Amino acid sequence: MNFRKNDKTENVGFQIAPMIDVVFLLLCFFVTAQIFSQWETEIDITLPTAQTGEAPQRLPGEIIVNILEDGVAVVNGQTLDATRLSAMLARLSELFPGQPVILRADRKTDYEHVIRVLDTCRQSDIWNISFATIEPEN
Repeated sequence: MNFRKNDKTENVGFQIAPMIDVVFLLLCFFVTAQIFSQWETEIDITLPTAQTGEAPQRLPGEIIVNILEDGVAVVNGQTLDATRLSAMLARLSELFPGQPVILRADRKTDYEHVIRVLDTCRQSDIWNISFATIEPEN
């Protein structure tokens, strides 16, 4: 007995609907990842809380200086020592006067490290400085 005589398999061809679904999901992932990469924030930093703190609107071209718990300054994913940070900030203030800078210091960072970065900003003639905080949880 030959049971396969009537079993004809059809060539299905290329299915475009699943391909469109996969491409759409990849597009959503990369758009979301690109937005988070623009924020230049260090995830390991726990910001201090403030009752009057509010989330400001992001300004184009603002520089975020992350100050880790041990006093290391991180800008745009690069760890900078005091001389490199000073040179970068001086170049910024020369090219873009009034450049906004946001200081994001960890809650456990010593006050001395924050003042050191703040003094570097002042020496570089940067005056538009903000401090990042979060609202306390209820």
